[in-house]
Amino acid sequence: MSEPPDRVQDEGPPEVGVGPWVGGWPQDDRLDPELLAGGDRRNVVDRYRYWRLEAVVADLDASRHPFHVAVENWTHDFNIGSVVRTANAFNASAVHIVGERRWNRRGAMVTDRYQHVLHHPSVDALAAWAGDRGLPVLGIDNLPGSVALETYDLPRECLLVFGQEGPGLSSQARAACAAVLSVAQYGSTRSINAGAAAAVAMHAWVRRHGFGQIPAPFPTQPLP
Repeated sequence: MSEPPDRVQDEGPPEVGVGPWVGGWPQDDRLDPELLAGGDRRNVVDRYRYWRLEAVVADLDASRHPFHVAVENWTHDFNIGSVVRTANAFNASAVHIVGERRWNRRGAMVTDRYQHVLHHPSVDALAAWAGDRGLPVLGIDNLPGSVALETYDLPRECLLVFGQEGPGLSSQARAACAAVLSVAQYGSTRSINAGAAAAVAMHAWVRRHGFGQIPAPFPTQPLP
């Protein structure tokens, strides 16, 4: 009987990020000496490798998109972390938490360090904040009478509001909205995850206003 072939060992997932900088260090105030010396394994895109946290936030602030995202948080919704992570990916101006100040940060994957997150104790407070800045409030929920997101011309400056998983937008939030938009669905489920709906809506804004503004990568070294 022939010998069985050698089993391929599972090497696990590839290591994220870059190792210590090799050679003379670049002269750039944005770079963190500790990261240059020890490597950068953070959850950031390659152009921000070795950058100090403050430098990353400052660079994002210079190009943030003029849309905001708000999430109602009356029962400690676990989807908020996912919404924050997506808002960071699309470089939203800010995420607004309405209701309970505490929220589960696990789903944010540390992106809340780079994303402005504001708190409002009530929907009325959020609506007043948006009104002072001339931002139309647009709800995202599959409700009777809602307008299809796919057909709505999202304004460049706006505030997108999402309800909690399950109950959706509260009656107070619906009353504060200039319009309520729905995400088209074609299957049997009544609704999609609140974090997923937020991602769809933010991407719809990017398709309308932000596509083509992808920044050039920052040069880094490959993993050793």
